[in-house]
Amino acid sequence: MSPSNLEILAYEDTPLGPLCLRRRELLSSPGTVVTEVTLNHEFLMSSYHTASEVALAGFALEMHEGRELTVLVGGLGLGYTAHEALASPRVSNVLVLELLPQVIDWLEQELVPLSAVLKADERFRTELDDVFVRLAAPPAETFDLILIDVDHAPDFPLSSANASFYTEVGVERARRHLAPGGVLAVWSSAENPTFVRALERVFGDVRVEPVTFFNDLVHEEVTDWIFLAR
Repeated sequence: MSPSNLEILAYEDTPLGPLCLRRRELLSSPGTVVTEVTLNHEFLMSSYHTASEVALAGFALEMHEGRELTVLVGGLGLGYTAHEALASPRVSNVLVLELLPQVIDWLEQELVPLSAVLKADERFRTELDDVFVRLAAPPAETFDLILIDVDHAPDFPLSSANASFYTEVGVERARRHLAPGGVLAVWSSAENPTFVRALERVFGDVRVEPVTFFNDLVHEEVTDWIFLAR
């Protein structure tokens, strides 16, 4: 760590704004080193609190009883959702679609904590693509689980182009990419009854699961939300 306890691992411009990967030692917990991502100068994710990213895969796996499951993950991030899916012996392969090539490069250069583990798993692969564009198009293949962690929330997308996914038409198009009995799971930092109603009009079984944890960095309890539809 540098004297300031902050190391900038990567900093590049993207169509969504400046993207920064940084590593720092927590002043409140000496010896604890975290990796963080900011986008357009706003905090996006951290390796310190990953409960909801893990739960995104965990809840979806609970809803599907099958084996040899195929999984599509929208958004690579720091890899915790894909890692949790791969931890299940019932999963045969995980495809991650990532919009930003820089994020895939971080993985390839082993700049993020789970890089080596993910790269060593033969069931794991990444593709450079927009998951929302892929799901809006007719399916070339289907998946048992589709896990989406891209936007802050359905009403707070990183790009206005993503907004159509969170409508009845958007989730109906996404449903076509699911195999029979398949599960769609979407991460959000906030509740959204409008999105829930859209899911209920398309799917037969809809759940909303809160994931609450104490964020000691800001000294408050935080709740993220997982929307699930089968």
